[in-house]
Amino acid sequence: MITRSIDPDLIRGWFKPRPADSHKGDFGNVAVLGGAPGMAGAALLAARAALWLGAGRVYAGLLDERIGVDFNAPELMLCSPERALAVDTPACLVLGPGLGMSAAARGWLEAALNTSLPLLLDADALNLIAAESALCEAVQERRGPTLLTPHPGEAARLLGVGAADIQADRVASLTALAERYPVGIVLKGAHSLTHFPGSPIWRNDTGNSGMAAPGMGDVLAGMIAALCAQGLSLEQSAVAGVHLHGAAGDAAVLAGRGPTGLTASEVARAARELLNRWAGSA
Repeated sequence: MITRSIDPDLIRGWFKPRPADSHKGDFGNVAVLGGAPGMAGAALLAARAALWLGAGRVYAGLLDERIGVDFNAPELMLCSPERALAVDTPACLVLGPGLGMSAAARGWLEAALNTSLPLLLDADALNLIAAESALCEAVQERRGPTLLTPHPGEAARLLGVGAADIQADRVASLTALAERYPVGIVLKGAHSLTHFPGSPIWRNDTGNSGMAAPGMGDVLAGMIAALCAQGLSLEQSAVAGVHLHGAAGDAAVLAGRGPTGLTASEVARAARELLNRWAGSA
């Protein structure tokens, strides 16, 4: 496969200022399904990132039924997993952050795979797929736009190898993933690689060591979903989201908020500032 570096000018050309007569219905919906007890923060981080990146409505379908509101982002609509799966189009569905490995989690994954929505699978959704051949086959056969976003450990489980094998040759590892799973894939890590069937491998050159921190992948998932909900293809959303995510981390470090101690929430907020600048709105 041909490998190309992501061109910042190309990415920025995909974003335009919002019309003056816009309303929230113009910017699509994002639904995040995950957040089992003890892991609700992962789903909330993804949902907040989708909100801050401009999705018109954001639903957080939490498996932890004890949580009724996110006081840090009360604009989020916390709901049941059933409601999240029934999100109106145009929409993008994120499944996996804080999902867990329970029988219920497996059931929600199967239900999501049976929808026609653009679907981003991350975290425990990937671990469930790696553990069961039937779910692997469902991903392979899915007709709706699909994106897997594994970090090296998750990629290793998807391929049945060790994480060191993934890192030894990341391009070869992504190629192997693409052969097994004919969908979009983001292999996360330093210089994240993005590939969709029929396209080159896109190599990202933004980001820094401060982004090796909890929740960064959850924020990336929410960012990609927000861009998709607003009209970019899932491939464009993945390429732009990965680049913007890293650039936001770089901007946060330049502002003195890292690399040590940089948080995923800070990166999401920095991404909002950059996106507005790229779109000519700030």
